[in-house]
Amino acid sequence: LGPEVGCSTLDCHETCICASNIVSCSKKELASIPTALPRYTAVLDLSYNSLSKLRAEWTPVKLDKLHTLLLSHNGMSFISSEAFSFVPRLRYLDLSSNQLQGLEEYQFTELEELEVLLLYNNRISQIDRSAFEGVTKLQKLYLSQNQVSRFPLELVKEKTRLPELSLLDVSSNRVKSLPVQELKLLPAWIKNGLYFHNNPFTCDCELYSLLALWHIRRLNSAVDFKDEYNCTLQTPKKTSVRLFQLGEEYMNCSAVKEAEVEAYLGDSLTLECDTRLRDMTKTWVTASNEVAASARSNQSAVVLANGSLQIRQAQAEDSGVYTCYAVSDSLNETLYVSVRVHNFTMPEDSDAFNTAYTTLVGCVSSAILVLIYLYLTPCRCFCCPGDEKVKSQHEDSIHSSMLSASATPTHDLLAGQTGLSRRIAFIEPSKDSQGQNGKLNPSSEEEQEGTRGKERRRKSDAESVSSVFSDTPIVV
Repeated sequence: LGPEVGCSTLDCHETCICASNIVSCSKKELASIPTALPRYTAVLDLSYNSLSKLRAEWTPVKLDKLHTLLLSHNGMSFISSEAFSFVPRLRYLDLSSNQLQGLEEYQFTELEELEVLLLYNNRISQIDRSAFEGVTKLQKLYLSQNQVSRFPLELVKEKTRLPELSLLDVSSNRVKSLPVQELKLLPAWIKNGLYFHNNPFTCDCELYSLLALWHIRRLNSAVDFKDEYNCTLQTPKKTSVRLFQLGEEYMNCSAVKEAEVEAYLGDSLTLECDTRLRDMTKTWVTASNEVAASARSNQSAVVLANGSLQIRQAQAEDSGVYTCYAVSDSLNETLYVSVRVHNFTMPEDSDAFNTAYTTLVGCVSSAILVLIYLYLTPCRCFCCPGDEKVKSQHEDSIHSSMLSASATPTHDLLAGQTGLSRRIAFIEPSKDSQGQNGKLNPSSEEEQEGTRGKERRRKSDAESVSSVFSDTPIVV
């Protein structure tokens, strides 16, 4: 049929095939969508035509009952952001095998009921972050065989725009690297539907460990396409090898095992029953082969409302393998979680104890050194009672040596220096029976007359520590 046939109104006898609420216009060489579509249309097939653009006015009437729209193999390169305003109940949309180059902002916002979107085999290289804004019920998104160079993590990350998304296919694109650490944190029911094989990845042990662990868990994305995960070795020749060979023949990546959960005495643990399907019925068996009770129980291990197992106040005897049995209408799955409880408290507590112990030892050591200095130093003269002659023989002790001839002029020298207008006097102890600081001095001696005109001088009081400075010169 020529283009003029494509511009006509719907003809269920010549142009299209109408079967109850299904309208099929496939392979009719249509250049535009027929008008006057019935309002009761539930399925509209316009695949394998020549519809290069999908404008906002492609249907002048609102099709409230339309839930499936097929537009594949049309060479379509443009879709208006208002093209889906009159089909708000659409649940299945096929735009595969066209010439789309990008997804514009708010491209599918009108499709609040959309569940499946097929965009594979286009030329899409750019995806605006708001393209799927409001499409909260989308479950399956096929983006394979395009030119996407960045993995759209925001579509699957927790608390983002697509909370119901369980399948995301970005295989056969141009993605060179993956956000491995973020992907590890995703629940298994999401990872089970992530497909990114046939991308030009750079060989990396982190990527290998990610997929090797997924294969151990029997996730579909790693099991079904195991031989189609390839990567490029960074060698002068840039050899392409299979990703799962990095642990055996190339790069010698470490063997992958499911991680063991470690805890310390008194910790509270939460074990996830990370199943491949969502909303499965879960039953836990503890390490002592007992069925875990509900969260209302007073047992140490209880099952939470979301199916996780919580171990309260972990003890050494809680170590062992815990088993989760998950059941659904289509799958039975058994998961094992190994728990190891260390027989001591958290390392931070041990470090705090060590710090306090070190501080205490330092304080005790300092106190002992002070006591040694005060009481175990060499005995002074005041601990030798009644020996006056010994005292008189110590004139050259540390007290008198502070005013040596080389440091302080004598009285004779001072008398002969007439050119000096100042004189130096020494504070001498009182002649009374009082010692330094007004205290009684039982060992005071009579003043002795010096020979050849020397001044009278009393011996320094050895029993007073402050007497060391009694001969300090004062300028007057």
